[in-house]
Amino acid sequence: MDFYSILFGVLLAIVGVLLLTQASEGSVVPKTGPSVAAYRWHMQGYVFIYSLMMMGDWLQGPYVYALYEYYGFTVKDIGRLFIAGFGSSMIFGTIVGSLADKHGRKKAALLYVITYSLSCFTKHSSDYWVLMLGRLLGGIATSLLFSAFESWVVAEHFAKGFDERWLGDTFSKAVFSGNGLMAIVAGLLANTLVDTHKLGPVAPFDAAAVVLIIGGVAIAFLWNENYGDTKHQTGLDHQFKLAAAAILSDQRVALLGAMQSLFEAAMYSFVFLWTPALSPNGEKIPHGMIFSCFMAASMVGSALSSLLMKRYRIEVYMKYVFGLAAVTLAVPLIFHLHKHADKNDLLLVDGKPVVPGGLSLEGQIQLMSFCLFEVLIGIFWPSMMTMRAHYVPEELRATIINCFRVPLNLFVCVILYNVHLFPLAAMFGVCASFMCIATVLQVRLERITAAGGSATGSVVSAGKSAVEVPLTKAEAA
Repeated sequence: MDFYSILFGVLLAIVGVLLLTQASEGSVVPKTGPSVAAYRWHMQGYVFIYSLMMMGDWLQGPYVYALYEYYGFTVKDIGRLFIAGFGSSMIFGTIVGSLADKHGRKKAALLYVITYSLSCFTKHSSDYWVLMLGRLLGGIATSLLFSAFESWVVAEHFAKGFDERWLGDTFSKAVFSGNGLMAIVAGLLANTLVDTHKLGPVAPFDAAAVVLIIGGVAIAFLWNENYGDTKHQTGLDHQFKLAAAAILSDQRVALLGAMQSLFEAAMYSFVFLWTPALSPNGEKIPHGMIFSCFMAASMVGSALSSLLMKRYRIEVYMKYVFGLAAVTLAVPLIFHLHKHADKNDLLLVDGKPVVPGGLSLEGQIQLMSFCLFEVLIGIFWPSMMTMRAHYVPEELRATIINCFRVPLNLFVCVILYNVHLFPLAAMFGVCASFMCIATVLQVRLERITAAGGSATGSVVSAGKSAVEVPLTKAEAA
């Protein structure tokens, strides 16, 4: 059995242990009681639909770059396509995603299905500008995925009168299934379609569209519509003023936004960095198996988050999550600083370089470090979603979440455009420094919340509407 299989097996064993621990200890949701049955039906329905939406996203991931290569585009052309996607998410996605608060979160979720399905269909064309249109649509869809669904489930949770603490259970299960289990299933399915059945690199995108449409039908028939506070929403520019006022008037919201941007910027950068980090000299590595290890590690984190949220305040343990993330990203920084001087020192046979056939010991250490980072990602998502549900004003939830994504999309665009200018060690150094800053900000949030205030004495609690004062200030502006 090779190193990758052992690592994957160990991670799955840890997932099993954590699930058994959850079963023996019980969750924050009691087994019986008022509203428990209704909550479980609501939670299971949301997790099912969210998992389909995430599977539609995961099916595309492994083959986007491969498809562009298949059509014969250069690295520079492909880079521009990726930049277009993140840029679209930053500009158009922020605007479209923010409309969910005014026009309805259910409509926004259906718009996600439509835009992402159309993006999938554009992959049948080898025309560069048709593919560019697909990237623009995909960027909009990404913003909707990470704002509309969370906004809908939080509003619906409180509308049904469920205990606020149960939100952590919903988010943990959604991340476990959607971000972990569905990613592994999607990877296996995409690989089967392309490699086993020889259907070509477009097949995963067709499968993604089918999954998205199935999920869209479920949303159309099963979800109620909910909105932000329409009383204060007269126009999009006014809505952004209200969002800015909510962020500036409550330090807790501002801190959450900064930490989200820092963590996700490092996370998305990691997506582009882990391959060259593990194979700096072109070593042949099994990308599919490594991806499965990452997703199993993410499942460990989401399963662990349920236990952590039951035992500790999120504001307390998240500083350790950010701090440990900085350490995991510093590991490749140390190795690649050490290897910088001799990174091109390949073994020569008959004057030709010989590419190593697998991971070195340093590569194995880095891979374990990366898996630990994925565990922390699995903890981050449900924990951050739960904190946002508590502190972000309900009437502006989707707008504010999309505003949080602007800095990270801008950062990723800059990195993609200039990636050839930065040494690998420098990139990991930047990501590690982001985690250090996030750790400091989390400590600040812990102190503010321990004192029982917002640092300004305003705004929201427990997913309820914001106090009128910051809204009035924004209106006056």
